[in-house]
Amino acid sequence: MLTLAHLSDTHLDGTPRSAERTRAVMRHLESLPGPLDAVLVTGDIADHGAVEEYETARDLLASRFPTVVCPGNHDARAPFRKVLLGEDGAGAGDGPVNQVLRLDGLTVALCDSSVPGRPEGFLEDETLAWLDAVLAEDPGTPALVGMHHPAAALGIPYVDEIGLRAPERLAEVLRRHPRVVAVLAGHAHTPASTVFAGLPLLVAPGVISTALTSAETAEQVPLDRGLPPQIALHVLDGRRLTTHVRPVM
Repeated sequence: MLTLAHLSDTHLDGTPRSAERTRAVMRHLESLPGPLDAVLVTGDIADHGAVEEYETARDLLASRFPTVVCPGNHDARAPFRKVLLGEDGAGAGDGPVNQVLRLDGLTVALCDSSVPGRPEGFLEDETLAWLDAVLAEDPGTPALVGMHHPAAALGIPYVDEIGLRAPERLAEVLRRHPRVVAVLAGHAHTPASTVFAGLPLLVAPGVISTALTSAETAEQVPLDRGLPPQIALHVLDGRRLTTHVRPVM
């Protein structure tokens, strides 16, 4: 059995508020009395894609647990890669930042769904080829596939308008690999679950704020900044994935 912490949308922007909410989440994870096998962070680490924001993120997200991160639409690939991944080669900042975490009994593939300069998501040909190759490596081991943008509508117009474009391209890859147990995402700032390509699609809550449905608010941008940060805990038992959502007070 494996337990994974899934957080998203820290939106570190240089303010004490954003830093403290992220600090509280990581402090909570570090204090858990039971085993935690990994921490997954699905994008919008920084709010403006600034080097200084990633330097703060590097310090705040440091953990004794294996950690894997992917970019979101607020992130910038070059500083993300340089500060968080320690990569600074020529041309390294141009392409998608795809990351894989291999645990004993599980592969986690986080895809870069960001589109530089745009709020919506798209998986480039390079990313889909990378994902296809990763999933082909060890077909007997369960896998989770994650990215920032949800691949299906969640019923929140503000979020759905800037979701993943051409999700059928992803679905085609996933259907070739029955080892995939679920798809993970962030971006929506709300815990949500639906189905995509016949698989559970599990959206992490936001650390910086919580999005509300149209039944809960009439605001055009339905964000509640007063609710506490939240995380998801995914428990994988064989191929059965159970998700728990927890506020961090």
